[in-house]
Amino acid sequence: MLTSLQNTLVKQIRKLHSAKERHQQDLFLLEGTHLLEEAATANYPLEAFCCTEEWQAKHFQLWEEVSQKCDRTEIVSEDVLNAIATTVQPDGVVATAKRGLNPQQVAFSGLILALETIQDPGNLGTMIRSAAAAGASGLIVSKDCVDLDSPKVLRASAGQWFRLPMVKSEDLKATVTLAKNAGMRIVATLANASLTYWDVDLCQPSLVLLGNEGAGLSAELAAMADVQVNIPLNPGVESLNVAIASALILYEARRQMEKVKR
Repeated sequence: MLTSLQNTLVKQIRKLHSAKERHQQDLFLLEGTHLLEEAATANYPLEAFCCTEEWQAKHFQLWEEVSQKCDRTEIVSEDVLNAIATTVQPDGVVATAKRGLNPQQVAFSGLILALETIQDPGNLGTMIRSAAAAGASGLIVSKDCVDLDSPKVLRASAGQWFRLPMVKSEDLKATVTLAKNAGMRIVATLANASLTYWDVDLCQPSLVLLGNEGAGLSAELAAMADVQVNIPLNPGVESLNVAIASALILYEARRQMEKVKR
């Protein structure tokens, strides 16, 4: 059992709390039983797997399954587990995995979310979860968005991180152009748009642009849209949370598609 906070592996995992270290080590953190179950279901390879004796006894079958696919498995003390986890009350398990092994392509078909400069990991994780639940084809983020594999993004995605095709675009404007050339309609979400989101046919292949939590969508990307839509708000309400806005549009698209099937 690992009990020392000075252990080399413990120090290495603790460093992964910072984005800079995750990039340098080319690793990210998986925390919690649910994420481990989803990683196992997706056959996502793990590097190191640390759990407490209590967790091992409670989830022995999962421990056996993951141990067979992992380079290194360690039983650790409660103090060590608390030190390597980013959550205040971890549930007994933390693992590390290589970055960039999930699908790195999003096919230009169906409904795609394209996100510009999203900074809140909770928002991004929630949008991943909503997109997977609504049946979106994938999600694209600009290079200045919060990291797709931030620990808070993974937790907020509730395991859907492993199910949804996602990619980081080094040049979102160029990616939008590629989508347009592939026959997708570009839909921009803007507060001052004349159309509401339910007035637009979302059954045809569409790429929906959503912008930064504070600044919204940039003028350059908005100008590339084939159609601009708003989400109506009562007087005095300035805006909606971007994750809620994305869910409204995703499920309006789902509603329209279900209606066509009938």
